[in-house]
Amino acid sequence: MRNITVSVDDETYRRARIAAAERDTSVSALVKAFLTQVSATETESERRKRQEREVRSQIQNFSAEQRLSRDEVHSRSR
Repeated sequence: MRNITVSVDDETYRRARIAAAERDTSVSALVKAFLTQVSATETESERRKRQEREVRSQIQNFSAEQRLSRDEVHSRSR
């Protein structure tokens, strides 16, 4: 487990101590819970990679034989 140091202004620290006391916990426990929650969410990069895998899995059975002819492509746009 890693230790981190966080600097906050006096008012933020005072309010954090009050919030921790109201929840019968410590400021460190509040920060740990917050960071755990933040890190549990999917990052933008992870989301895009997941979406790419999903799309690729849907097109595995693609064959060049399934392509539309030039005439078929242009007739669809009308």
